[in-house]
Amino acid sequence: MNIQDYVKKKAPICAQSDQIEQDLYREYGVKRGLRDLNGTGVLAGLTNISSVIAFDESNGKRVPCDGRLLYRGYNVEELIRGGAEELFGFEEMAYLLLFGALPTKEEMETFKQVLAESRDLPTNFTRDVIMKAPSVDIMNSMTKSVLTLAYYDRQASVLDLDNVLRQCIMLISVFSMLAVYGYHAYNHYERDGSMYIHRPEPELSTAENFLRMLRPDTNFTYLEAKVLEVALILHMEHGGGNNSTFTTRVVTSSGSDTYSAIAAALSSLKGPKHGGANLMVMKMMDDIREHVRDHADEEEIEWYLSQILNKETFDRKGLIYGMGHAVYSVSDPRERALRGFVEKLAVQKNREEDMSLYERVERIAPALIAKQRKMYKGVSPNVDFYSGFVYDMLGIPMELYTPLFAIARIVGWSAHRMEELVSMDKIIRPAYKSLCPEREYVPRDLR
Repeated sequence: MNIQDYVKKKAPICAQSDQIEQDLYREYGVKRGLRDLNGTGVLAGLTNISSVIAFDESNGKRVPCDGRLLYRGYNVEELIRGGAEELFGFEEMAYLLLFGALPTKEEMETFKQVLAESRDLPTNFTRDVIMKAPSVDIMNSMTKSVLTLAYYDRQASVLDLDNVLRQCIMLISVFSMLAVYGYHAYNHYERDGSMYIHRPEPELSTAENFLRMLRPDTNFTYLEAKVLEVALILHMEHGGGNNSTFTTRVVTSSGSDTYSAIAAALSSLKGPKHGGANLMVMKMMDDIREHVRDHADEEEIEWYLSQILNKETFDRKGLIYGMGHAVYSVSDPRERALRGFVEKLAVQKNREEDMSLYERVERIAPALIAKQRKMYKGVSPNVDFYSGFVYDMLGIPMELYTPLFAIARIVGWSAHRMEELVSMDKIIRPAYKSLCPEREYVPRDLR
């Protein structure tokens, strides 16, 4: 029997033996997904890196509020406003998250220089690693590249903090190259497109270099680079409890090396429940454009969104993608910070009609969800509602949407890895209750 026939026959047996009655989770007080019914995560650690605030305390009660995201105590919206007219905001926020303070002018110039000098791959690495076995899944390509970089590092397993910091800065520097070159290899070998391998320029920011390396003509506008930079800043860090950051800390707690920890985080982020939300928003909006005749008719839009919620159309999952968040209820601060930049880019790209459709869905969907669903907390648009639209206006292929998330989040992963190494000395080991009764062994010939 070949393996395909075998697994088709055996998979239902796995499904039966692995099934656990849902009532048992409540009976034993298990917080599924390490969250309670209100979406609050189980307290598993302490951090100084960032804070996600969705509730205020009032008279001893938790009251939902407009969400706030703090990087090392600074409100991220204020950080973005403070550097609204400048580039290199991504680099400045990376310094803040890694070292705990905003850099002086001199510190910033030195850090930019170090990042630029680290933005280099080993000789022939692009040819021998990235271009070999290219994949439509750029996250897999990046994970392969990260693990292979360990072979070029003679101190790959050394956990001294200066060595780990060196590794993290190097990975922050090259992640854009791993993503863009991985895409170009796939586009060339699998889709017969042209191959572009543009070198990053040391005087350019991370956002500028991403656009330079991606585009055939290497050209971009200031606004394009600035909007991309803001999106990267807003995806850079989101508390220690998100799945990929928690994965980083779990692997770090075992004493594993930086490359393994970051590869594990990449594997977590590529899951559609974590890093692929903006892709689903884009597909949903395309579906709405196709089926709603008048994009200015809010009643027709509401009717079609009801069809989506009722699992009667689109992917029949009953979800309006880009709406709601595991933590935020009243509003997502990242969406608020990004929205103004999206509007400016839509004007530059002559996409005002598309922007208007997004705004109508943003107005209609939360009330519709609240009306049709029993919710423990409020619903508001999250950052992924607009991030995919930004990438689309920038001409970034969908294959790079989740890798862009990784290019940003590598900074947060790095900060949490170092905090775990400095402050924790125990391996992360939660408990699972076994429901399987003891059984007596039966010899093989008697079964």
